[in-house]
Amino acid sequence: MTGADRTERARERLVEGLRERGDVYSNRVAKAMATVPRHEFVPEAVRDRAYADEPLAIGHDQVVTAPHLVARMTELLELRPGHRVLEVGTGSGYHAAVIAEIVGPENVFTIERIPELAAQARAALARAGYGDVTVVVGDGSGGLPGFAPFDRVNVTSVAPEPPDPLLDQLADGGRMVIPLGPRYGRHELVLVTKRDDRIERLSYGWVRFVPLIGEHGFVDES
Repeated sequence: MTGADRTERARERLVEGLRERGDVYSNRVAKAMATVPRHEFVPEAVRDRAYADEPLAIGHDQVVTAPHLVARMTELLELRPGHRVLEVGTGSGYHAAVIAEIVGPENVFTIERIPELAAQARAALARAGYGDVTVVVGDGSGGLPGFAPFDRVNVTSVAPEPPDPLLDQLADGGRMVIPLGPRYGRHELVLVTKRDDRIERLSYGWVRFVPLIGEHGFVDES
């Protein structure tokens, strides 16, 4: 068995496990998770654990989110081809790639506040075939008003409340997935929907994420 065969089989096993636990329930998300090469988005030192269902450190006190959370958040977004998606918190670029596999890379806009991580994510996305994803360095809590409105918003760091700029940039009928809560401790994974300028929120359990640093998030303590 070649190295490519082994990594493909590892992705298949990962998706099988996610399906068994109910984190993946749609064929669209299953196909995306089985296609995106997660090993391209993690440091060489932890590449042997790329298909374990666990978060992995990528430097700068950041991690690539565990696959079960990537799957759960992607399912909640209910993505369709052609959806225009804003991601807040690029990190390694892995979650952006999963989203791009469904909606098309040209429809994904992702913001990362740490320039070094943004550069690494651009390179990884290009290697994996998602080079048309737009990666922007900046304060993700303010969104990207110049590219709005967005059909979907995916926030990969915890905020005290959904940032007003992200709500403003969410299209009518749009969906946002965001962890909410204090800077430290347990966080609540929340689905926000916008209908006729009314905001509705539903909780989908407890999670842990790094804080959203920015004007509409938490203060940078570094």
